[in-house]
Amino acid sequence: MKTLQRAFRSTRTAVLATLAALALVVGGLVTLTAAPAAQADTQICDQYGSTTIEGRYVVQNNRWGTTATQCINVTSTGFQITQADGTATGGAPKSYPSVFNGCHYTNCSPGTNLPAQLSAIGTAPTSVSFTYVGNAVYDASYDIWLDPTARKDGVNKTEIMVWYNHTSPVQPVGSRVGTTNVAGRSWDVWTGNNGSNDVISFVAPSAIGSWSFDVKAFANEAISRGLAQNSWYLTSVQAGFEPWQNGVGLAVSSFSSSVNLGAGSSGGSNSGGTSGGGTGGTGSASCKVAFTPQTWSGGYTADVTVTNTGSTAVNGWKAGFKLPTGQTVTSAWNATISPSSGSVTASNLSFNAQIPAGGSQSFGFQGTYSGTFSPPTGFTLNGTACS
Repeated sequence: MKTLQRAFRSTRTAVLATLAALALVVGGLVTLTAAPAAQADTQICDQYGSTTIEGRYVVQNNRWGTTATQCINVTSTGFQITQADGTATGGAPKSYPSVFNGCHYTNCSPGTNLPAQLSAIGTAPTSVSFTYVGNAVYDASYDIWLDPTARKDGVNKTEIMVWYNHTSPVQPVGSRVGTTNVAGRSWDVWTGNNGSNDVISFVAPSAIGSWSFDVKAFANEAISRGLAQNSWYLTSVQAGFEPWQNGVGLAVSSFSSSVNLGAGSSGGSNSGGTSGGGTGGTGSASCKVAFTPQTWSGGYTADVTVTNTGSTAVNGWKAGFKLPTGQTVTSAWNATISPSSGSVTASNLSFNAQIPAGGSQSFGFQGTYSGTFSPPTGFTLNGTACS
């Protein structure tokens, strides 16, 4: 018999009209054994069954809040809920079927470099695409777990939740404390504590179907609000659903997550452009660019880190580069990119306009390609070629 653990999660209050308004939510149980790899579509109905996809992520059924049956169909890129019996009768949801990178109750995804100290992480690009249905009560959330120690089990100190979508009357734990802009989007911000850990939730004003961002942007926001420290560890990131009623058809159609240690460096990153130096912004702006892609058939995400190797700060930046024929930018974060193909320019947003001497700024984008993927070329910073 596999050993199971229960933990309190930061899930939502005010679930159904008849439910208690601010109930604490209890977290999921998971198996403590290594997950088997999924070869083709795999049906999981075991309460805490899990498997791996793409040789690097874990998909878990994680039906912890009900005795009723829940089944998921695991594909090569995600999963879909195919059976979701029962209805939650308290503040907690029925489950949290999800896909994750990192370590969750000692179940670690293959080859992960998590836990990793926030101060050691250069970038952490990620992307997820959700499929929604109209006959369920649920939230679709991206969870970021932080802890003062490099723990691989148990509840972490702070949970960051990025809510892509939710249905009435579901709401986050705690109370709404205002709005903010993180990673180029506006969010309603909720904070609270579920009895086990602090929770900060970023709730999208309207449903997001697919989006890519840098996990570090949300970690930095938590740090700025006193809910984490740069010396803490990122232990896992997860994307999935918390259903209270029904849920059949809800799906994570794609998921990607990378954690790049060091300022813009990681294995497999490609440098674009030619060497050079010159003037950009308000001073000397010799520059270096690291381009880190994550590809799948016909599509990719990319994280780009521009480092100012000059002696003075750059105030206001434009990063130019040329996309190979057949590539198109479909979305971007931490920058605006125009046009969508050919020779393009990524321009800073209001919150990241300065690149200090010796410092860097990162942005990212999602795109499509035809044929064989190739990285962009000819990177420039304010018109000056970068190495």
